[in-house]
Amino acid sequence: MVIAIDGKWLWDSWYIHDGERWHGYFLQADRSLGDPDLRHFNVTQGHATSADLVTWDHEGTTFRPAEGPAWDDYTTWTGSVVRGDDGLWHLFYTGTSRSERGLYQRIGHATSTDLHRWARVGDGLALDLTGPNADRYETEHMVGFWHDRAMRDPWVMRDPEGPGWLMYFTARSPGVPEANGGGAIGFATSPDLMTWTLQPPVFVGAFGQLEVPQVFERGGRWFCLFCTAAQHWGEAAKQMLGTPRTGTHYLIGDGPRGTWGVAPLPLLDMDDPCRRYAARIVETAEGMRILGFADGGKESFGGFIMDPEPVELGPDGLLRVVPQPHPAET
Repeated sequence: MVIAIDGKWLWDSWYIHDGERWHGYFLQADRSLGDPDLRHFNVTQGHATSADLVTWDHEGTTFRPAEGPAWDDYTTWTGSVVRGDDGLWHLFYTGTSRSERGLYQRIGHATSTDLHRWARVGDGLALDLTGPNADRYETEHMVGFWHDRAMRDPWVMRDPEGPGWLMYFTARSPGVPEANGGGAIGFATSPDLMTWTLQPPVFVGAFGQLEVPQVFERGGRWFCLFCTAAQHWGEAAKQMLGTPRTGTHYLIGDGPRGTWGVAPLPLLDMDDPCRRYAARIVETAEGMRILGFADGGKESFGGFIMDPEPVELGPDGLLRVVPQPHPAET
């Protein structure tokens, strides 16, 4: 195991390199809760640093829910970190409130000078499902149809096609009769990381949810990683990819704004039971590496971040994980 803390479950993670070392951020909760399903609403964010993505120094808790009442006083979930033109580090994260029982997700914003101590920008709220394009999203909790009002897991990057910034996030599209056909990759743009404009989703369909998106270019093609569970495969995904599995797969796009489509077989990093979930791909001097948390299902939940494994881009333009033997798993 690459990142593990005695007495804690760890799950979703994200990474940034500061020019000298890697910073890994992850969701964490106390194992004393007993049931790993309870971790989601008893969460803080942890921080660790590394020179090689294998040996890590733990820096402690780095971010937590706001003192209530606030829009993010219940949970502060998965996000991403970038460095702005102002020299500050910018954290974008998922937040929920106790007053809404954690069912409505929104995207928050905090900044730091040292990648550990974070201060919310204003009240922290960066983006909600409001404005001219809000009708392209499921803006209300569809009770009995879906389990939440989805707007989470922001992935922020510079716009490679011009000035400004792009944000991708987990969302849902309204009016899709099949619950598992309404998953969407939401989209927003900003000139400065401070003011965000909600745009239409860049992808809708095939799955009920596409969690923890990550967008990057490799070999002239654009890729959008996402993770999902077997029970959230729609009929279109089953017809295309076969038997549902849980884990990480990806979309292929013509550019950062799409058009996007589900990558064909083979599945990137999915299994039954799930081996690794909420994976990220990072670029190192040795090539691409994938990191995610050990899952295993509720009865065998791992709760640690697994060692990185190489990812290759084949001559067919598809991504593949190159499994490596690890003592913790053998």
